[in-house]
Amino acid sequence: MPSIVSYLEMKSREEFSPVDAPAGFEGRKVDEPDGLVNQRMYREVGGDWDWTDRLVWSEEQWRAFAEQEGLETWLAYWEGEVAGYFELEVQDGGHVEIALFGLLPQMFGKGLGSAMLSLAVAQAWSRADTKRVWLHTCTEDHPHALANYQKRGFRLFKTVEE
Repeated sequence: MPSIVSYLEMKSREEFSPVDAPAGFEGRKVDEPDGLVNQRMYREVGGDWDWTDRLVWSEEQWRAFAEQEGLETWLAYWEGEVAGYFELEVQDGGHVEIALFGLLPQMFGKGLGSAMLSLAVAQAWSRADTKRVWLHTCTEDHPHALANYQKRGFRLFKTVEE
């Protein structure tokens, strides 16, 4: 069965509808880029969702990726434990992509997805030159992903069957 990829965007801060983070939730930017952090989170978060593109990367490729200019990696924590992560990619023209986003499987069902997405969007809009925040999801992602994105204010601008 083909996958449907949905591309969503938010063109102004006013479209953003954040939720308050629950007590015990926090996010921290990875200040010293570390490819091993990105690799571990990619494997653990994406394992159930068929994230495979980067599985063949060498340690050097992971390091170069994590250290590239314009990439921010954020870890979300729930009661002191890593709950998930997201990658923000700053692009030309004031565009910021939420390139990867997801919770660890053991963190599902705690209401953390909306809080983590709110953090990701807030960080994307915190840049003075941001004009657009965008992301994509597909039918293989978590069944609540698309609805969560839309509830936070993202609007669909394209779908592609792959």
